[in-house]
Amino acid sequence: MNENSTSARSWGTIVTHSDEMAIIYRYVDTFHDDWDLSSQPDRIIIAWRYEDETGMPAPNEREHMEELEAALAPVVEEGGFATLALVSTGENLREWIYYTQSGEEFFNRLNTALASRPKFPIEIRSAADPAWSTYAGFMAALPK
Repeated sequence: MNENSTSARSWGTIVTHSDEMAIIYRYVDTFHDDWDLSSQPDRIIIAWRYEDETGMPAPNEREHMEELEAALAPVVEEGGFATLALVSTGENLREWIYYTQSGEEFFNRLNTALASRPKFPIEIRSAADPAWSTYAGFMAALPK
């Protein structure tokens, strides 16, 4: 967890299997008691597609993914601006799901964070999700 993140108190992981491939999820398990999800109404999904017969990224590609996450964290999470809520890896796709105060400002911060780095092969989508429905749906599907 990034020390600048003000929302996440603890993280969880779970591995699921489909079509003989695994998907690894890393997610915020609990938030700080005073955290208000509605302060971050916009959802940002960053997707990195890759090809590997195992469905998992090759070690070199995984390192680049970790570089991307490490570059973004201090810039987009600063002051509680955004929360990385869920990361999934498997079936030739890694997705980072952030919730943020402003989608437009998130893109500005992302561009600042990545300006001096080689271009990453990512796709970015944003949408309003004030109820955190994507995250809530994931959490509801977890085995109890």
